[in-house]
Amino acid sequence: QARAGIISTVEVLKVMEAFVNEPNYTVWSDLSCNLGILSTLLSHTDFHEEIQLFVRDIFSPIGERLGWDPKPGEGHLDALLRGLVLGKLGKAGHKATLEEARRRFKDHVEGKHILSADLRSPVYVTVLKHGDSSTLDTMLKLHKQADMQEEKNRIERVLGAISQPELIQKVLTFALSEEVRPQDTVSVIGGVAGGSKQGRKAAWKFVRDNWEELYNRYQGGFLISRLIKV
Repeated sequence: QARAGIISTVEVLKVMEAFVNEPNYTVWSDLSCNLGILSTLLSHTDFHEEIQLFVRDIFSPIGERLGWDPKPGEGHLDALLRGLVLGKLGKAGHKATLEEARRRFKDHVEGKHILSADLRSPVYVTVLKHGDSSTLDTMLKLHKQADMQEEKNRIERVLGAISQPELIQKVLTFALSEEVRPQDTVSVIGGVAGGSKQGRKAAWKFVRDNWEELYNRYQGGFLISRLIKV
């Protein structure tokens, strides 16, 4: 109804507040998706920081309940929910989540305590979103060292979370390098486009500037339409 302009988006936010005690992954996934759309729209306004605060308020109770480590008797959906919630809190700048993500990332990079597969994406996206050039360099090094394609793809999807304009350009250049398989280039550019307002502008300019190469690479295949969509 809000998307159709029938009711105010404020009503949607009020309804979302009622879900703070919700345990179900599918429900949180939907809330996360809708909040992501609102964040994208509000990134062009003065309300961007307010929507981040709203995300932190909505997701922190479930984040505290889940914690960082699996509990006995948990199912597959609990692991998915933990990854979703921690990633959302980390991206939104939740202080405790950011600090713990940085600590675990450091241990992971140093080989002291390797991150479980379901925590890697939320940790990577959190440290990148609030990271600098050394964070990006470390992530690119992890990409180079990864022997499984699944891990390479996981890293490629989150690189666009980096915030500084010159680092965004570095990620876009990386997307077309030989380090990235042609079929995965779109994921890197898409990650940049979805990462921030600056990322969207930079990704769109990059696609236009490199249109000939991208078009020749994908011809009329589904990847070119996916690229335009993102």
